[in-house]
Order: sequence, then structure tokens, then C-alpha cells
Amino acid sequence: MSRSLTFVAALTVAFLLVPAALAARVSVRVEGKTQSLFGALETRFEAGGNALEALDTASLSGEFYYHVTQSSLGPYVDQVGRYPAGGSNGWVFKVNGASPPVGADKVELKDGDRVLWYWATFGPTGGPPSLLLTRTARNCYRVVSENDAGADRVAAGAVLTVDRRRVRTRAGRACVGRHQGVVRATLAGAVRSNALR
Repeated sequence: MSRSLTFVAALTVAFLLVPAALAARVSVRVEGKTQSLFGALETRFEAGGNALEALDTASLSGEFYYHVTQSSLGPYVDQVGRYPAGGSNGWVFKVNGASPPVGADKVELKDGDRVLWYWATFGPTGGPPSLLLTRTARNCYRVVSENDAGADRVAAGAVLTVDRRRVRTRAGRACVGRHQGVVRATLAGAVRSNALR
């Protein structure tokens, strides 16, 4: 009897640990059509094994709605928040700045990955670039524009916003001085950046 209870207890613990072992510790950010919906500061958390599961975990944490429909290519996110996909507009994702050539359920995540879901309007050259903001020194920042392949280039013309101020960048760089709020970068035709303190 004692061996049976020990075996059952060990089996129960194993089943509880398997999902945790499959989850990756990643950051998930969701940028809507007009505002950030989730994770602007890119806080890291356990978010499932693939990019679709990461969206689901973010949705539970951020209490926002999303919908998945089945297509011939597999699951497709056709709505996040109030905006359904339609025409040349829709919801897409990047992992570490690149748009994978497969569906979100096929992209396995690993610890440290950055997942970005965003509203996009597609044109003849594809979707919009996304901005990535990094700190270079105290109160100084650098903005790059990442294309679908994940290649980055200087985000010429980007503007930093902080504490209701706008600071123009030169060659994608700017110092904002003392501030209390978060710093974000915007650029016409690009997905807004992550936020930094």
C-alpha cells in the first residue's frame, strides 16, 4: 500500500511538472491599431511552448479578447480586442524581430524570446516594420526599425515620447533628460516600440 501511494504521488508530481518544463520564459507584447494592449514594458513570464500559446497566456493575464479561426494553413488569429482582420489588415506576429514563415502554433519558443503580436496594414512591399527601443546610457536611447526578416536599421525620423514630451532622434538616437514616465518610440508607418523606464 505504501509503495502504491508513493508511486501515485510521484506520478502526480511528474504530470504537474511537465507543462512547466515545456513553457518558455518570454516577453509578450501586443500592439493594437491605436494603442498598446499588453506588455509594453516586455515583462518576462512563463508563456507556453509556442507563439499562439504565448498570446493565450498574455490574454489571460491582460484580460483582453482574441479569436482564432481554422484555415487551410492551420489556426489563424483573426481578431484581437475590438479589431477583426479584413482586407489588407490583420494580426501578425514576430519572434525576436522576425516574422516566421509558419503559423504561430508551429513556432516553438525558448527562454528569452521576444514575442510581438501587432495590427498590420499590408501594402505591396509587405507589412510595417516594428520599432525596438534600447537604452544606451542613462536617459539616452537608440531606436531601430526591424523588417519582417528581423534585420534592423536605424529608425531615421523616429520620435521618443516621455512625460508628455516629444524628443526627435538623430540617426535613431536621443537623450531625453530626467524623466519619471516610460519612454516609447514612434515613426510613421511603423509599429510603435516597446517601453523602457
